Amino acid sequence: MNTIFRKVILPREGRSLVIFDHKAFADYKADWFRPEDWARYESWWLIVNGIKAGCCAFVPNQDFQERRDPDVRPRPGSLYIASTGILPRFRGQGFGDLLKRWQISYARYHGFQRIVTNSRATNVAMIGLNHKHGFKVIRTSPGYYENPAEPVVVMELRLGRRIPA
Repeated sequence: MNTIFRKVILPREGRSLVIFDHKAFADYKADWFRPEDWARYESWWLIVNGIKAGCCAFVPNQDFQERRDPDVRPRPGSLYIASTGILPRFRGQGFGDLLKRWQISYARYHGFQRIVTNSRATNVAMIGLNHKHGFKVIRTSPGYYENPAEPVVVMELRLGRRIPA
């Protein structure tokens, strides 16, 4: 099996991101990113045998932000993972684990000391995957998600300081 990670090329692949988002999160239309949202992220494809099977989106030097808090505050050294998705037909085959390990390697390589991410409280697969890789729940906030309404679970992984070579 041939797997690669490739940075998304915007604006050329903007439509592909939107289509992917709709397929990966088909049951959660309220969570879909708009094209202008994707423009704010550094996004990466997980390509399996030539097929865009997964995607993730980062915001360097930022923390997770509640919707009711419109002020974006920088947080140097923190990498916010805004999205992690695997197409349904590729789930259960270890690609989520591969993508999570790659995200952590990416953060370490780029000198981040902390990774923060969030998910729906009912997304036990993602919460479990994050726990497996050492993420800890730092808070749960009610009413973050809509359609259906449910809490957000915010998790972080502390990476520590990067040791110079």
